[in-house]
Amino acid sequence: MNDSERGAHIRRLDRKHVFTSWAAQDVVEPMPIAGALGSEFWDYDGHTYLDFSSQLVNVNIGYQHPKLVAAIQEQAARLCSVGPNFANDARSEAAALIAAQAPGDLDRVFFTTGGAEANEHALRMARVHTGRHKVLSTYRSYHGSVGNSMVATGEPRRWAAETGVSGHVHFWGPYAYRSPFYSVDAAQECERALDHLANVLMVEGPNQVAAILLETVVGTNGILVPPDGYLAGVRALCDRYGIVLISDEVMAGFGRCGEWFAVDRWGVTPDLITFAKGVNSGYVPLGGVIISERIAASFSTKPYPGGLTYQGHPLACASAVASIKIFQEEKIVEHARWLGTDVIGPELAKIADRHPSVGEVRGLGVFWAVELVKDRATREPLVPFNATGADAKPMADFTAACKERGLWPFVHFNGTHVVPPCTITEIDLRRGLSILDDALTVADGYYTGAE
Repeated sequence: MNDSERGAHIRRLDRKHVFTSWAAQDVVEPMPIAGALGSEFWDYDGHTYLDFSSQLVNVNIGYQHPKLVAAIQEQAARLCSVGPNFANDARSEAAALIAAQAPGDLDRVFFTTGGAEANEHALRMARVHTGRHKVLSTYRSYHGSVGNSMVATGEPRRWAAETGVSGHVHFWGPYAYRSPFYSVDAAQECERALDHLANVLMVEGPNQVAAILLETVVGTNGILVPPDGYLAGVRALCDRYGIVLISDEVMAGFGRCGEWFAVDRWGVTPDLITFAKGVNSGYVPLGGVIISERIAASFSTKPYPGGLTYQGHPLACASAVASIKIFQEEKIVEHARWLGTDVIGPELAKIADRHPSVGEVRGLGVFWAVELVKDRATREPLVPFNATGADAKPMADFTAACKERGLWPFVHFNGTHVVPPCTITEIDLRRGLSILDDALTVADGYYTGAE
C-alpha cells in the first residue's frame, strides 16, 4: 500500500466509523495527516501546509519537538498510568512548575484532561466557595462544549446545548471595532463596558453571583484584546462584591500572548486560572485550574466534590514538565512576544493597507486576528454572522485560496487568525504572511465599498 492508498484507506475508515465533532456527518471529510514537524504538517498525497492555526491554537511548541517526545517516551517506559488517588512525580513537578509561573497566590493546581473540564471545575469551585449560584460570562466567548462550560459560552455553538436552567447570565465585553456601547475609542470602550457590567451586576444581585468567567483575551471569536484598565476594573468589581474572578487562559496562556499568562500583561491576579492547550501543546490531553490560596482554603477540611479518572495522568504531566522547561531554555515566551511586536504586527498593518477587505487587524504575541469586511466605512462583515451555505462563500473561497497556496488558516465567522506555533521561525512566518497577503485578493473580490 503506497502513501496515497494509505490516505484513501484512512479516509474510508474515518467516514464509516468516526463520528466527527461540530460537523454534519454526511458532508464532512477530514484530511488524513501523515506527519508533522515544526510549523508544518503534510498529507498522504505529498501536500505540505504551513500551519497558521496551530491546529486548534494549541500546538504552541510546534510539532514533534524532540525533547518533548523523548519525555513522553521516557515516562511511558517507567509508569504509563496511575490513579489520581496516588501521587506521582510527574504530577507533583508539573503542578510546581505551573504554579511558579502563575501570578499572586495562585499556588495549587487541579488537573483535568482539557479546557472544558477545567472551566467546569472552576465554576464548581467558585459556587461551592461562595455558596452562590449565578455565573456571568460574555457574549462572543467560548469556554468548552460540556455542561456549564457550554452554557457559559457566548456564541452560536451554545444554542443547541442550552438547558433552560437558570443561573447563567451573559453580558457584553469590550470590542472597540464593533462597540456595543457606541464608543469612539478604547478608553471610552473600557469605561462603558465596565459601567455595563456594573449595571448587570446591580439587576442580577451581586450577592447572588458566584463568579465572572472571562477569556483574558477572547480567542476563537475574534482575538479581542481588552483595553487597558478593563481587567483591573472587573477585578475591582469582584473584590467589592466577593465574586470569584475566573480567567480562562485555555487559548491565551503559555506563550500565546507573549506572556506565560495573558493576565501578566495587565498585572491582574484572578482567583482562578483555567488552562490547557499550550501547557503541553496537546501532545497528551491535559488541562487544569490554578487555584488561589483563599479558594483552596475552602476545601482544607471539607472534600472538594469532584474528580476525574485521568486527573494528573503521568504521561500528560510528564509532557507538561518537559514543555515548560523547553519554554524556559529556548526562551519561547520571549520569542512569541518579539514575533508579535516586530514581525506580525508591522506586517499585518502593511497587509491591511493593501487590501480594502481588511477592516481591522489586532492582537499580541502570536495571537492575531484579521477581520474582513465588505465595506470599511460601514464595517459590514464580509459574511453575515454565523453564515452558512451560499452566505459563507466569500470566506470559503478565501480559505480555499490559502490552502491551495500551502497555508492552513484558522477561519471563524468573518475573520482569519494568525496563530502559528510560538516557535515558528521568522523566515516561515514571513512566508506565511506573504501567502496570506496573496490569498486576501480573493476576499477583495467581494468588497463592495469605496476603496
